[in-house]
Order: sequence, then structure tokens, then C-alpha cells
Amino acid sequence: MLLCSYAMKHLLSINDLSREEIIELLKLAQKLKKKKRGFAPLRGKTLGLIMEKPSTRTTVSFAVAMYQLGGLPIILASAELQRKRGETIADTSHTLSRYLDVVALRTFSHKDLSDFADNSRIPVINALSNIEHPCQALGDILTIVEKKSPGINGLKKLKIVFVGDGNNVANSLLLVCSKLSMKLTVVSPAGYEPSGDIMARAREISRTTDAEIKLSNSIDALKSADVLYTDVWASMGKDDEREKRKDIFRRYQLSCELVSKAKKDAIVMHCLPARRGEEITDEVIDGSQSVVFDQAENRLHIQKAILLKLLANSK
Repeated sequence: MLLCSYAMKHLLSINDLSREEIIELLKLAQKLKKKKRGFAPLRGKTLGLIMEKPSTRTTVSFAVAMYQLGGLPIILASAELQRKRGETIADTSHTLSRYLDVVALRTFSHKDLSDFADNSRIPVINALSNIEHPCQALGDILTIVEKKSPGINGLKKLKIVFVGDGNNVANSLLLVCSKLSMKLTVVSPAGYEPSGDIMARAREISRTTDAEIKLSNSIDALKSADVLYTDVWASMGKDDEREKRKDIFRRYQLSCELVSKAKKDAIVMHCLPARRGEEITDEVIDGSQSVVFDQAENRLHIQKAILLKLLANSK
């Protein structure tokens, strides 16, 4: 049996986790990845998946994670809930708390996520909001450990460069890298940098962890990177800006030319789905340096660890 030394109340933000808790989640995910089928510590538990935004990896990885741990996942399409007819987020949360053991909510509004958690008697997981994507960032770090680091302590030696829009994924990466003493540079066009509040918090954390957190508008920052990471230029909810952003972001496309600026053994990451030919070329995403599908798989294993931690002390 894998023992949990603590139980989290909710996971809405990387800020909800200490450095020690992040490390424990990563180590637990590594152990769970090696576990054979039949390990079912969550038998009798139920996970509700509320998907207000389209989802492939998040829905399937959470559902499979809960099932493989012995629990029951229930996928709740937002269009089929009474929220669509005006039920408040508080009433929905109060009700689901009576049926379920844990909820993962994928939503446009981080405030809705916070309100749901404030009214919940059970753990709530941020399965993506407009501000953060903590499960994605934790799975990403697991992938970097596997591909580039001789262990979690080796992460601080690596240079990570995120190229593109300063979105929810970039925000969560800033926080997790700052807590783990890592080197992260976010390279974005002027005016498209990550949240100022998130950046301030990451820099505040870095003063105690010796992390190196930087912003840049120059693609020259990719030089000597160990990890290159990109994401779509227009996240869900910003599709009306897509054509405008294509012109602004064009020189930030992760092409073979840009990848050549990094170390020869650098890995390429993308949280998917990708708009091939926009933020990343076919040659790069399908190339030998790409680890995007290993990255996608690791969502399953980190989410198993999160579910175990959240339900560690539940009855």
C-alpha cells in the first residue's frame, strides 16, 4: 500500500501546494506508474467530472485514473446540468457534495471554481480555469524529471523556456518552477505576458528557493535551453482573437530554426491540442526531440497521485 503523509483539501492552484507536497506528489506518481492493475485503494469512491470546456486528455485521463484506482468516474457535461437553467454554483456544489467524494471542474471562470470549492464539503480539483492549469503543470514536471533529470533534485540545473502566450499553463509553470528552484523563462510578445499577480508571486517564492524566473520578448532567450515548451496562441474563450494573434505571434512559432537555438538534446513539449502550422510545425511536434505524447500520458499518473492525496483521509 502506498502511504499518504498528508491529505489536501482542494487543488485549485499550485499555490495550494508546498514544495514538499509537490515533491511527494511527483514521487507518488512515479510509484503509481509502475503499479500493476489490481491496486484499488479508491474502491467505493466516486469522482464527478464537470466539463464546461471541451476536453480530451483531461476528461479521459481523470476518468481512467479513477477507474484504475478502483473508483467510479462520472462525466457531467455542463450542458446537461441544471446550471444551464440557472441553478447557482453554490447550490450545485452543495448538492454534488452529498453524492460524490471528489469533483474535478474544468471551467472558463476561476471565480466559479473558487465559489464551487467554498461551498463544497468534498475536495475540488482545478481541471483547468482561465487562470491556472495545475494538473497539467505537475504532469509536465513529471515528464521533465523522466526525460532530462537524474532525479527531482536535478531539476534546478535545467533551463526551461516557455514560448508563446502567457496563458493558464504558463501561470502554473511559473508557480511550480519557482517552488522547485528551477530556471524558467517565459518568452512572449509584448502585451501577452503571464498574469502580473502570478509573476509577482513566482518571484516572491523564488527569493526563498533560489529559482530563476524571467520574462522576455526575445526569441534569443531560447539559447541553451534544455526544455522548450509551447501552447496554442489563442486559448479557449479567445478564439475571436485567433487571426490577430497569428500575425503577432508568428515569429514565436516553434520551428526547426527556433529549436536549433536550444541545446542539441533539448526536449520539446506541448500540452495539446496543437494547432499544427501555427505555434508549432509538423517537423518539430513529430520530430525526435518531441515528448508531447509521453507528456500527455503522464497526466494519467499525476492525477492518480492527486486523487489519492485528496482522498487520503476520507472515510
